[in-house]
Amino acid sequence: MNIDYDSLFCFVDDFYKGFEPWYKKSLLTCGTKKRNRQCKMSLSEIITILIAFHQSGMSCFKYFYLELMRNYRNLFNYLVHYDRFVALIKLAFPALVCLLKTVEGVVTEYLFIDSTPMAVCHNLRERRHKVFKGLAKKGRTSTGWFFFFFFHFIFNTHGEIVRMQITGGNVNDRSPVMNLMRDISAKLIGDKGYISKKLSAELFEQNATLITKIKKKMKNCLMDITDKMMLMKRSFIETIFSSIKLLGTLVHHRHRSPVNAFTHLFAGLISYQIRTDKPSLDQLLKLNPSIPAQILNFT
Repeated sequence: MNIDYDSLFCFVDDFYKGFEPWYKKSLLTCGTKKRNRQCKMSLSEIITILIAFHQSGMSCFKYFYLELMRNYRNLFNYLVHYDRFVALIKLAFPALVCLLKTVEGVVTEYLFIDSTPMAVCHNLRERRHKVFKGLAKKGRTSTGWFFFFFFHFIFNTHGEIVRMQITGGNVNDRSPVMNLMRDISAKLIGDKGYISKKLSAELFEQNATLITKIKKKMKNCLMDITDKMMLMKRSFIETIFSSIKLLGTLVHHRHRSPVNAFTHLFAGLISYQIRTDKPSLDQLLKLNPSIPAQILNFT
């Protein structure tokens, strides 16, 4: 496993030093005193291990943790037993949510929106599935019926996650758009599933423009050449999804706890955000559309 644990821990620990005082101050209390016994592992170490798992390329977290205990024990102050670590994972959930918020991408002139499913079990086990009962919903995608969650993402041209929302599998792609685009003014590029007069009008009111391809029976309209070039590169978002799913972040059917499942999910997304080799369209934005030869290279 070629992971720079020192740099990763410093990154996490710097965040946690600022997060911990604010988090403890924001907690609600019932007025009774409770034990606040410190764990032998710091929360920074727990978060570092969760993020490092998604950087390791391993598909089984148990084998990854046992490998840490055998060969990398000297990098940590103390490593608890695997079963104890699984119980401690839920403590990292609030910190990981805030950490993902701090590393979200900047808003660029063009943004890409799309959704991807995360199936929680095989369709035949839908009725007896208990872990995500009441959370996951049955729905249909272009590849068939699933019992799953929908992950709605907005990416910038640097390949960074700008906004994200998780819904049940029965939610239409257009429903979370206005919530995702709150306080954002940019040109939003999506597929034909986002075509809607009402949605386009609502986005226009906040100085945002929805750009999609048209359906067969729709009237064609003039489009700026730069907008058309960016629309032709909409498949760029599928490259991002493939890059995330190859790490096992969105493809995992062995979760036994909803909190632990989403903790691993956010850790995987943070691992993607801090990567230096993310897919990017920076070179496309530097082109001058007035030069025909450059335009032809993208057709």
